Amino acid sequence: MSRSAFPHRWRRLPAATAAGVALLLLAGPATAGTAAPPNGEQETPIVLERSADEQADVVEVLVDGTAQLDELVATGVDLDHDVTHTDQGIVVHAVVTPTEVAALKRMGYRVGAVLHDAADSAQRITERDATIAAHQAENQAYTATLARNATASDVKIIRADYYTSGSNQVLSVEAKWAQGQTSTSTLTVARDSGPGTEIGSGGTQAISRFVDAGVYLYHRGAATVTARPQRIQITSPTGDVAVAEVKEWLPIPADSPEGPGYQKDFVTSYLTPTELYDRIKRLAAEYPQLAEVVELPYKTNGYRRKAQVVLGTANTNRVAVDSLAWGHEGGNDISVELADPGAADRPLAVTVTGKAIRVSLATNADGAVTSTAAQVAAALTAEAGALVKAYTYRGDAGAGVVAPAASTPLSDNLKAPAGVSRDPQPVYAIRIGKYRDGSRTGVLAYAQEHAREWVPPLVSIETAERLLRNHATDENTKQLLRTLDIWIVPSINPDGGHYSFYDYASQRRNMTNHCPAGGATDALARNSWGVDNNRNYTEYSLFDGYSGASASCTSDTYAGPSELSEPENRNVDWLAQRPNMKFSMNLHSSGNYFMWSPGAYATPGRISAPRPTLADESFFWGASSRILTAIKRHRNMAVTPARTGPISDVLYSAAGNSGDMLWYKYGIYAWNFEVGTSFQPTWDEAHQETMEFSNGLVELLRVARDFDKDKKRPTSTLSVEPSPTEGMVSVRFDVSEPAAVFYTLDGGRPTFGSTLYASAGIREGGETLTVPAGTKVHWFSVDAAGNIERNYRPDDDSKTFNRGWATLPTG
Repeated sequence: MSRSAFPHRWRRLPAATAAGVALLLLAGPATAGTAAPPNGEQETPIVLERSADEQADVVEVLVDGTAQLDELVATGVDLDHDVTHTDQGIVVHAVVTPTEVAALKRMGYRVGAVLHDAADSAQRITERDATIAAHQAENQAYTATLARNATASDVKIIRADYYTSGSNQVLSVEAKWAQGQTSTSTLTVARDSGPGTEIGSGGTQAISRFVDAGVYLYHRGAATVTARPQRIQITSPTGDVAVAEVKEWLPIPADSPEGPGYQKDFVTSYLTPTELYDRIKRLAAEYPQLAEVVELPYKTNGYRRKAQVVLGTANTNRVAVDSLAWGHEGGNDISVELADPGAADRPLAVTVTGKAIRVSLATNADGAVTSTAAQVAAALTAEAGALVKAYTYRGDAGAGVVAPAASTPLSDNLKAPAGVSRDPQPVYAIRIGKYRDGSRTGVLAYAQEHAREWVPPLVSIETAERLLRNHATDENTKQLLRTLDIWIVPSINPDGGHYSFYDYASQRRNMTNHCPAGGATDALARNSWGVDNNRNYTEYSLFDGYSGASASCTSDTYAGPSELSEPENRNVDWLAQRPNMKFSMNLHSSGNYFMWSPGAYATPGRISAPRPTLADESFFWGASSRILTAIKRHRNMAVTPARTGPISDVLYSAAGNSGDMLWYKYGIYAWNFEVGTSFQPTWDEAHQETMEFSNGLVELLRVARDFDKDKKRPTSTLSVEPSPTEGMVSVRFDVSEPAAVFYTLDGGRPTFGSTLYASAGIREGGETLTVPAGTKVHWFSVDAAGNIERNYRPDDDSKTFNRGWATLPTG
């Protein structure tokens, strides 16, 4: 059954009252979007543009209503995923530099409190470094202690927990070994078979290294046992021995989908894209029967730039110089000097010595420098064109006389350590499942389309760890891996991710510069380049006339030069094309939203992309309820109904987003998490968010499994009530589960071509039909898994459809 058979609108659930919002400290005039011209002069358009080396803050902006919000979006401003309706208007969070704040105020927008600044991001990096350093120090201290005490064992048992899982008995062990940082060896655990028995009588099991962000933490593992052991013993590869008592693991409440002893909590710090990829490679190597790493077909442009410099102080006398080679491939070794020859009547001349370029500026009869920016740029290109290209500043005529400048090195301005590759970057996915041949229902989870969102990749890693490490001992997990074909991509946008960690914490986009010659291509614009990967997809995009993306190459919502122009986006499209792919989760932050399609509308008029049918909308809501309940279970954090629903309803229009492509182009049930309340929260908060949203991602897998195994047929009934119109009655259909209802009112057989029961409107339930009393109604229902009520076959001569009369009950 094609999803295109369901073109109607969708169901409504009761809305919740929005939470209170902190008072805004407002500045600027009340009318947004205009700038008052001084002294009656012609108005000058205001452009949002950030200066080089400026850091961005997250600030509040208040708009009067949705129309003004659309105007704000159209400026190309970088909006966080937070939209709150208040009595004062709509409060949104914008990620802006001081220069952009000033421009917004000149446009008349009211800018309020700063919620997160660059110092907060720097503190997150410091916390991450301190966390890793603490683990390293702990390892060193442990090794030093052993060295001081020759009688101490070099292996230490941290935990030994016994629990039952259904009919299984399980022993989970964690231990630390002094050589674990450098050695990849597993440790062998020998166990007894109960009180008074010998070590080894209960068998043995291996435990493996747990490494996070390159730092060894400990060995861990679980295995089924045939008897409850009382003691265990570990003999390290060096011959040292440790013995410990086995403890009973407290049972998890019966209503939890996680069985007793379910293992989780596998992340201990933020991870860069390089570390994320290393992590999934280690996991796949440890579980080769259950997982593999797949290199996606399109490499990114790479964490790299040409080396650049801008000489001069004013637009008319600035000369921009770019290396032809990438910075790391020699461009960073080039230098440019603008020299005053110190004599009269000298011509403009350029000499190149190795990679040192010297420009001897022209002088007049008085010995004053006369070379203009245009002349210097032309001379550099002509005489040093094997190394650099030079140009005037952003299309300026360059008529201003340049000032002498000491030898200045060109730089790509990239700060990541050498361990971060500067080459085109492969993007990796981990594919998890017992049967990875396309025969099982496919589920895709992907993170970090937006570079600065550091928590969502951790959710993906935590989930991969849970799936693989619980497979042997948790029956529910085992069933997920037998039923599903799971693809997890921890970082779609590794170039931008590295740039966010090491160079510019607020980076949203990838690093590809599509600005044309004569535009913002110089070094001073380097924090303004890149494509918003979540605006570069194919359905209901900017190129289709939809709102919420920008054609400006320096906008943080830049949609790129064309749909799927970016390798990051083509990778997602490649994954979505798999015939078995049925479910997906796009992991973003922040705002604690949970959303699905439609994600875009056209303005004016907010003309929406097609809404899901009542049946599909009901399925989205029902599955979302399960997923959000799993999230809430961790610490009682609830994603509110007001922040649950279609993207364009609960947030704003986002033309060309990936969820819309997956839903409209490929028929995939596609959701979007917006994790937490900040892009880069403190580690304690990031850890909590990772745990709770990993709960939700695992629950999505359970939804997919239930969908795959669903053989239960829906049931439906006809409800008839009085109508205010004489001779008419009001008719509704009620179904036992999310299901489509096809009906006829003329006595004909219902088919997939019959009228589809629709919703009453946005976020509403099923429509009420007004029909003449006594109308004969024929109908059937079909659920999201394709099960048809009463085994009716609408394409042949089956007669098992439902029959009813639109008459009021008597008596």
